[in-house]
Amino acid sequence: MSANLSNSLYLVTIVTFILALRFLSSPRRARLGNQLGAAGMLLAIVVTLAQPGLEGYVWIAIAMAIGGVAGFVGARRVKMTAMPQMVALFNGVGGGAVALIALAEFHNLAPAAGRLELNLSVAMIVSAIIGSISFAGSLIAFAKLQELIGGRPIVYPGQKVINALVIATALVLATVILAGNESQWLLVGVIVCALVFGVLFVLPIGGADMPVVISLLNACTGLAASAAGFALHENVLIVAGALVGASGTLLTLLMGKAMNRSITNVLFGAFGQIQSGTGTALDDGRSARATTAEDVAIMLSYARRVVIVPGYGLAVAQAQHDVRALGDLLEEKGVDVRYAIHPVAGRMPGHMNVLLAEANVPYDRLFEMEEINPDLPQTDVAVVVGANDVVNPAARSDTASPIYGMPIIDVDKATNVVVIKRSLAVGFAGIDNPLFYDGRTSMLFGDAKQALEQLLTAVKNL
Repeated sequence: MSANLSNSLYLVTIVTFILALRFLSSPRRARLGNQLGAAGMLLAIVVTLAQPGLEGYVWIAIAMAIGGVAGFVGARRVKMTAMPQMVALFNGVGGGAVALIALAEFHNLAPAAGRLELNLSVAMIVSAIIGSISFAGSLIAFAKLQELIGGRPIVYPGQKVINALVIATALVLATVILAGNESQWLLVGVIVCALVFGVLFVLPIGGADMPVVISLLNACTGLAASAAGFALHENVLIVAGALVGASGTLLTLLMGKAMNRSITNVLFGAFGQIQSGTGTALDDGRSARATTAEDVAIMLSYARRVVIVPGYGLAVAQAQHDVRALGDLLEEKGVDVRYAIHPVAGRMPGHMNVLLAEANVPYDRLFEMEEINPDLPQTDVAVVVGANDVVNPAARSDTASPIYGMPIIDVDKATNVVVIKRSLAVGFAGIDNPLFYDGRTSMLFGDAKQALEQLLTAVKNL
């Protein structure tokens, strides 16, 4: 394949990536965006394999077969509750691949070139450091989300000092390489330090902040891939990595804004440690009021407007189809049913959107937090399904609360509130929720799926 033809086809790939990102911004066109991105990646692979002088096709085919089967089986079998873990794992694999590419290129070029060009050395070092941090950090995020290790922040004395020493060691080794000592073992040392830093970097971050961490690590992988593109002189890799890095960075900033917290506070604040609460009653003596499915069914059936707020408990119970069925049944009775989505509900950005889309909830019934909050004072019943921190009114009133200032969905302003939850246990933020003890709140205890099935039956029987 000629250079002009391959460059032209790579340009087509770049355009498909840009369009894919554009279409992914809309739920209605997200499927098309995914298909465009996949088609662009397939084209890039075919063009790369057609380059003159390429060798080792058998090994390439074996590697592609292993990766393709693992990716296909993993994506097909993963449950929606485990989607954040899968995203973290796939992102980590990307970062690790970039670090290995940097090491391989350094191995191939350093001995023959005598002295590498400064821009090549910088690109390889940046790829190695950021890719390794993303790989190790993503694995820890995966382990926290999969509950292989505790989701609470893991902190210890001198933690920040140790982190600083580890990353400083990596930078010193990198400086030695740039100064002219191009020993491959120095780059291995850089990668090892970066891997250690990636582990230490994510361990102190609690489960409540995993959506932000995943988004940030995704941005890091993109930046590492872009740097690798400079080392390989591959424009398509530069652009693709830059797109991922830019979009991941913007998403990280938006997630931080949705929590009213700076990125530095997310990364170094050890958010998520249990602050207070027995899970039974607040200090002022108020207790939660339990209810039954039959009572809630009457409340819902005679309401004019109902707002459903999904949370991680909905994902755990795999109850998205049941909540859709309940919404459809209420709409048949003339009830205006809407779904309120908080930006950081669940374990990853857009988690609730994906769940409800899987259940074919109409897009025009999904409302972002800013859209739905003005309507909640005119809402008869707000139904909270497995959510906690994103509806906690302490974020507005309690200046001592670690979530103070975080924008929430104002369900406490509705006429009635029904919370479907297994217990009064605290959420990821580790703090009590005064909403559970509010006079207008009724608690329907139990698994979200079972509770919604009971509600469906009770509404049908009215």
